[in-house]
Amino acid sequence: MSSIPSLLRDRIAATPDAEAYRTPALDGWTSMTWREVGERVRELALGLAALGAGPGTRVSILCSTRLEWVLADLAVLATGAATTTIYPSNTAAESAFVIGDSGSTIVIAENDEQVAKIRSVRDELPGVTRVVVIEGSPGDDGWVVTLDSLGGDGDYDAMVDAITENDLATLIYTSGTTGRPKGVELTHDNWLYVSRAVRELNLISETDLHFLWLPLSHSFGKLLEVVMIEIGVPTAIDGRLDKIADNLGELRPTVMAAAPRIFEKIHNTVAATQQREGGVKLRIFNWARQTGIRVSRARQREAAIPLTTRLEYALADRLVFSKLRARFGGRIRYFISGAAPLSKDVAEFFDGAGLTILEGYGLTESSAGSFLSLPQSVKFGTVGPPLPGTEVRIAEDGEILIGGRGIMRGYHGLPQETAQALEDGWLRTGDIGEIDSAGRLTITDRKKELIKTSGGKYIAPTYLEGRIKAACPYVSHVFVHGDRRNYVTALVTLDMDVVGPWARAESLPADAGSLREHPRMLEEVDKAIKQVNADLAGYSTVKKFAILAEDFSVESGELTPSLKIKRKAVEERHGKVLDAFYDA
Repeated sequence: MSSIPSLLRDRIAATPDAEAYRTPALDGWTSMTWREVGERVRELALGLAALGAGPGTRVSILCSTRLEWVLADLAVLATGAATTTIYPSNTAAESAFVIGDSGSTIVIAENDEQVAKIRSVRDELPGVTRVVVIEGSPGDDGWVVTLDSLGGDGDYDAMVDAITENDLATLIYTSGTTGRPKGVELTHDNWLYVSRAVRELNLISETDLHFLWLPLSHSFGKLLEVVMIEIGVPTAIDGRLDKIADNLGELRPTVMAAAPRIFEKIHNTVAATQQREGGVKLRIFNWARQTGIRVSRARQREAAIPLTTRLEYALADRLVFSKLRARFGGRIRYFISGAAPLSKDVAEFFDGAGLTILEGYGLTESSAGSFLSLPQSVKFGTVGPPLPGTEVRIAEDGEILIGGRGIMRGYHGLPQETAQALEDGWLRTGDIGEIDSAGRLTITDRKKELIKTSGGKYIAPTYLEGRIKAACPYVSHVFVHGDRRNYVTALVTLDMDVVGPWARAESLPADAGSLREHPRMLEEVDKAIKQVNADLAGYSTVKKFAILAEDFSVESGELTPSLKIKRKAVEERHGKVLDAFYDA
């Protein structure tokens, strides 16, 4: 096979009547078989072709994670066109940039709200001939049509057969943490390689149930889409973040992928609840936690677990861990974490509870998946070995270089940037790392984000940030600062969903603006920072901190859509607070 549509066609032929997707309905969930998926994709593809989609064209999708996103994407690809992804949280100006820069001629929008966003910048998009709305109203001028109205005649199989492995499949724009977003060109072969490599690991099978809520606009979500077609795994799709907990209990999935922020929030919620209850329950929880971590660390060392520890763990499992697993439906075989670094402390807590998190690593430029921890050789703090067929080198300065079929074709319309990123076929990741004797990769930090103090010492900020977040359940985000400064400081934001119940129980202010200055709140954060500092060299310890009145967010411009901190944006917005740390 040479393309994603041909992969889908093969999947339909192999298991036509097996469940492909499950999606929310008024009375629960409704399913589609692979045969039904093929029929719907064929219908949509012929309709999009009638609107002008085809080889050499681009179609933008501006939509949250839902079944229609997947169906629309597969239909676009079947015409020979390439999909350009846009986050639904993007502003009208940001959306216009992606649509215009990619040269998209059709935009598929989720609803009337997203259509209005595109209409507001229509004058800047003369190349857009149609907007197709998934859940909304057609326009009087014919510029906006509904997804359900699409249809047409033509030879679907001939369209699919004409697609080659080197044709452009996806144009994904980077988050832009350090500047203007760049369009990453990924071919059909890029995605086919990564999906087959994941299949070779034998981690997932047709008997699993995969729960997908991650943004399909992100390369991680797109990778999961293709992998599930490759393997034939039924996938329940619902991108509503406020429904994750309910969906886990109702669906009882066996596999779920998430960004680290989700695992941090679950960990902090559990820890804060136990702290609030206090007494015997807190003592039992802390004992169980430590027992689970001991067992996890023994497994990582491949060491024998003493009988007494096994007995203690069995009791801890009955009293604490089994109840935690039940929150996730009781069938999770493992989670997969990607898109940002996962705290080792959080990972060991979950593993001790029987909920192993397999951490992966990749860039949009490497089709999202390049490394993945394996259950039989998991070592937290690493992202595992490279996927089969992926090559890795460590440059003299410690930068990780990746080679193989998953590497992008280049940056759209940016030959100079492409040449800088691709050196003799090797992708310069911008990350610093090292490889252990078992071939597992450890990420030290972003090359461009390493802090160099005025004393010449290098510090990895994300490592410190993850440790502090794991040490204090009430913390949402931490921003470590100190580049060209004489010591390290931190900005802290509060997770009001977690800290609110504690504050009310302690008769403390329930709003972040007042709570952040309260001695009890400052004491809790200070205690966590001192705990982390105790294991660090003096030059890398956090000397001062401040709690901010508002959390970082995508809307405020301080987080990327994949929830990574935009360091320059935070420094600019909170420059006065940071400068005050160093006033003599």
